[in-house]
Amino acid sequence: MSPFKYMKEDLNNALVKDPAARNRLEVFLAYPGLHALWGHRISHLLWRHGFKLLARIHSNFIRTATGIEIHPGAMIGRRFFIDHGMGVVIGATAIIGDDVMLYHDVTLGARGIEVGKRHPTIQNDVIIGAGARVLGNVSVGEGSRISANTVITKDLPPRSMLDSAEFFVI
Repeated sequence: MSPFKYMKEDLNNALVKDPAARNRLEVFLAYPGLHALWGHRISHLLWRHGFKLLARIHSNFIRTATGIEIHPGAMIGRRFFIDHGMGVVIGATAIIGDDVMLYHDVTLGARGIEVGKRHPTIQNDVIIGAGARVLGNVSVGEGSRISANTVITKDLPPRSMLDSAEFFVI
């Protein structure tokens, strides 16, 4: 798949998910979450074709430009949107479904240095609030909503609604 195939869909998605977005030109020029996603698609393509060092160098350039760190090994679905974005970290073995939205300072990270799948799987239609941490090889079920500053270390069933008072301890 070309890293440019879904650019128009991404622009339209930003207009739908961000009430402050006024037009495609503004989104195209001034939305770092989109720039990070587009950069990731290029890095991921390089990663899948065995150019892993080049993929890492490119992803570091994108991180420097946007403040959003997405490992080139992470798999991301369609209509993914990062609002504001600064401080977002997405680990190497993370899998993100379609229609997922993250706010700033979200981490989809590991809990240790184990080998293999060690980052979360975020299923379709999930919203993760600012400052939330989803850690380890856990699954967040379809349609779930995770509020700001919540830490998740266990699987969540579909359509879970968690606020920061429902805190899972490591």
